[in-house]
Amino acid sequence: MKQDEISKILKVGVQLSAERDLNKLLEQILTCVMELANCDGGTLYLLDQDALHFKIMLNHTLNIYSGGDGQEPEMPPVPLNKENMCALALLEGRTIHVADVKNSQEYDFSGHIRYDGITGYHTQSMLAVPMCSREGKKLGVLQLINAMDETGAIQPFSEDMALVLESVASQAAITIQNVYYIQEIKELFHSFVRVMSSAVDERSPYNGNHTRHMVAYGNRFLDYLNKRAIEAGQEPPFSPSGREELLMSIWLHDIGKLVIPLEVMDKPTRLLPEQNLAFFHRMEVIRLRGEIDQLSGRISAREQESLCCRTKKAEDLVKELNSAGILSEENRNELKALSNQTYIDETGATCKWLTPEEYAMLSISKGTLSQKEREIMEGHVAMTDKLLSQIQFSNEFSHVQEWAAKHHEYLNGSGYPGHLTEEAIPTEARIVTILDIFDALTADDRPYKPGMPAQKAVFVLEAMAQKEGKLDPELTRLFIESRCWEPDPN
Repeated sequence: MKQDEISKILKVGVQLSAERDLNKLLEQILTCVMELANCDGGTLYLLDQDALHFKIMLNHTLNIYSGGDGQEPEMPPVPLNKENMCALALLEGRTIHVADVKNSQEYDFSGHIRYDGITGYHTQSMLAVPMCSREGKKLGVLQLINAMDETGAIQPFSEDMALVLESVASQAAITIQNVYYIQEIKELFHSFVRVMSSAVDERSPYNGNHTRHMVAYGNRFLDYLNKRAIEAGQEPPFSPSGREELLMSIWLHDIGKLVIPLEVMDKPTRLLPEQNLAFFHRMEVIRLRGEIDQLSGRISAREQESLCCRTKKAEDLVKELNSAGILSEENRNELKALSNQTYIDETGATCKWLTPEEYAMLSISKGTLSQKEREIMEGHVAMTDKLLSQIQFSNEFSHVQEWAAKHHEYLNGSGYPGHLTEEAIPTEARIVTILDIFDALTADDRPYKPGMPAQKAVFVLEAMAQKEGKLDPELTRLFIESRCWEPDPN
């Protein structure tokens, strides 16, 4: 074997061992063995169920290159029977070479002969090398066409070259199987992430689609950013691995909600159920005691009627305030007046119609959570950080924990839990924040508010970016411009 051939073989080994993208790997395998064999054409098949499927096809004379982009050539698969030379090579685990296809009676070359008749090509010598794992698992076949000498004349594939290609095919098979293993492990991890994310969303009927919506918006937004950059002649900002890492952080951004009590996470009203029940029971008791007082002559019928009217009005006010989105100044004044109402209980003590705890809950300005409950709810971000710190992420997902744990930070430092400012918040975390806020604003499954129309949510995002300084203005503008919340019409 010549020195340059040895160098080529060593180079092939290095190239194959370094590649982890299956499509690129298959392309490299075929181009490398064709270069080593100095042949005009080649096909790489992979075994799937009971047939060999075309993955890559190359032919220099016909200027054919098909399959390198991951799309399989439009050729019917080759059934695993002994009449097909490439299938037999895999079935018997041996290299087969034919000096002259047209004069061979052993194998079915009718397809090649028909193809030659259509294209004007001349298929003469062929070589089929099986690719099998160390354990003997059949993976695929390398089929080469028309070996050439130094002058370009077609010749049979030599025995020495067959041995070289067997060695390369063996290494290629190992590398392919390693890539398969990596893909399986990665898919297992992705499945685990989706399950954990679903566990968060399904834990609450009011949060069932939040993460899935964000992932859908994120996919379309990243597509938009990449397409925009390509059209401007620039490098796409998100590589496939960078995109995968960001989407992973979206899937996991709310995992800390697994430990948030449901009575906080699903709280649909300001009052807790037991507080609401206690208040209405109290109003009924006040009315009944009024009836007793009337029958005992302590109050008049008119006074009793006024008492009933006032308790009913109090009940209506509590019902309204309990589920109101935002408390108005008028609401506050009415609540304050209600809090000053008193009655005499069975022990003779003077008590207020509203307990201090009920008054505090009904006084919540916006939403349904008290300050203490809000702090518990906000704790999901710190818990997300803590839980994700227990996962040994690979290098390609090394930023997932950071991006997920910063999705409630604002550029002006008013976010939580770290009150970080602009320089400490990476672009990816800013994107997650925008997606999170938009879906929270438009969600129609939240217990404490109706969902906003998308256009109104856009105005809120613009205000948070331009007036309040919370969101990245340029990313917010691009998000709105992308309209990524609208499903792809295709």
